[in-house]
Amino acid sequence: MSKNKFIFVSVILSLILLQGCLHAPQNKDAISQFSTMNALMDGLYEASFNYAQIKKYGDFGIGTFNELDGEMIALDGKFYQIKSDGSVRNVTGSQKSAFCVVKFFNSDKKINLKGRNDYANIIKQLEEEITSKNIFYAVKIEGKFSYVKVRSIPRQAKPYKKLAQAAREQNVFELKDIDGALVGFRFPGYMPEINMAGWHLHFISKDGSSGGHVLDCVLASGTIALDESSNFYLKLSSNADFLKAGLEKLDKAAVEKIEKQ
Repeated sequence: MSKNKFIFVSVILSLILLQGCLHAPQNKDAISQFSTMNALMDGLYEASFNYAQIKKYGDFGIGTFNELDGEMIALDGKFYQIKSDGSVRNVTGSQKSAFCVVKFFNSDKKINLKGRNDYANIIKQLEEEITSKNIFYAVKIEGKFSYVKVRSIPRQAKPYKKLAQAAREQNVFELKDIDGALVGFRFPGYMPEINMAGWHLHFISKDGSSGGHVLDCVLASGTIALDESSNFYLKLSSNADFLKAGLEKLDKAAVEKIEKQ
């Protein structure tokens, strides 16, 4: 990735091969990511970092697990695993992640939505509220949802399929009249191999009984908080599959399809 792509934002890429204890960044406003989007797309579903380590980097976030075993969402310091059957479990420190993004959430801006608050319009209004498209954002939307459509992908076994194939096995759930929260991030468009451009959201119900990767929703009432950051830390796996993988190219169309299907 060329230096010119970082002209509008100061981004710190701390590329660390993990071989023991991780040291959390001193900047509490940083967004931290474990592994990369192109690695996940390529079927690299095993990593060398666990959630006991990951929690040192944030109390808020989204991601998945080793062997792609469901969806992860973290809110207010609580980490949840949404399995492919729709059940929700508390994440233990020994569980590992194939890919996740976390930070310590600290709201910089509150947003009042206008008009119909379906998923498309929520994203549209978020785009209108951000300061710049060249930095990073975390978003937390809490309230009552008249409708939420979520998905979770089942645990995979070796030899691992690529994510585009694994996603075909996803289970989709439709939730109605439910209190809960959307949690997620917006990444700039200049780093697609690292993370997909735009917004990526997960849902967890207020009672912690249901959730998943968000495909659609309608917010009846609630609050929206944005947390912006110009600091980004990337942690890479040290396992052999990652070190020898060819990750130079990314199928952007496949990423967008997986995000929306």
